[in-house]
Amino acid sequence: QVQLVESGGGLVQPGGSLRLSCAASGFTFSTAAMSWYRQTPGKERELVAIIFSIADSTNYSDSVKGRFTISRDNAKNTVYLQMNSLKPEDTAVYYCSVNHWARRYWGQGTQVTVSS
Repeated sequence: QVQLVESGGGLVQPGGSLRLSCAASGFTFSTAAMSWYRQTPGKERELVAIIFSIADSTNYSDSVKGRFTISRDNAKNTVYLQMNSLKPEDTAVYYCSVNHWARRYWGQGTQVTVSS
């Protein structure tokens, strides 16, 4: 079965950095598009970044472009989200996600709090 396990969240000061990891299993990771979403209370889940299997091409939301970098390690079945120049508005629960056989799967989420 598909499993996604995020790690790396925490409390960081504005301007700081964090790296999130998502360990995946239960599907062929190397051929899957992997994405990171985030959600704050009362708001819909927002797509932050996606990395495709072809040429590791990527897309980012405008709110994080130039500050966040998504990457993948197919040997480790892991996708990463490097977050730099963090802002208080980046505070959210971050979720790793994959669409597998027309069903979207989610990890349990990891809390990122940006505050002084």
